Amino acid sequence: MRILKWILAVIVVLVAVFIVGGLILPRNIEVSRSVQIDAPADAVFPHVNSLKATQAWSPWLERDPDVVLTFSGADAGVGAKMAWVSEHPQVGSGAQEITASVENQSVTTALDFGDMGTASATFDLTDSGGGTTLTWGFTADMGGGPAGRWMGLMMDKWVGADYEQGLANIKTLVEG
Repeated sequence: MRILKWILAVIVVLVAVFIVGGLILPRNIEVSRSVQIDAPADAVFPHVNSLKATQAWSPWLERDPDVVLTFSGADAGVGAKMAWVSEHPQVGSGAQEITASVENQSVTTALDFGDMGTASATFDLTDSGGGTTLTWGFTADMGGGPAGRWMGLMMDKWVGADYEQGLANIKTLVEG
């Protein structure tokens, strides 16, 4: 009986740590990566201002050759939309829409991952001595619950390497 009380006490403490710890973690998370591209911004911008162009560099689309893509709205810039459906667990299903675009400077998209939530992604282009620094950023509200906030701790690890791969792909496309 004594061992059961001890086990129950340990479980209660672990649950309390999970809940209280989760509630002190940040609700909003950010992930970003940058790459230096040896080309002017006007050569880089079309690759991030068109959702159709992402087919050539997206690290997620490379993972599933059977992904189903649907494009609607504008061909590029504000109002361009893309939806995807994939059985691959690292691709999943969702939708993306360009919500802001400043030529050769920045692009902002709204992401909808269905039950997984929503997020925002940005591409910022900065002139850097004859080339362009391209920064790809991601922000998301992980919700009020502790589970989402604990997941937020892992987002940089989960998404960061993919952002680096996507930026490397864009660099190769533009410089190649």
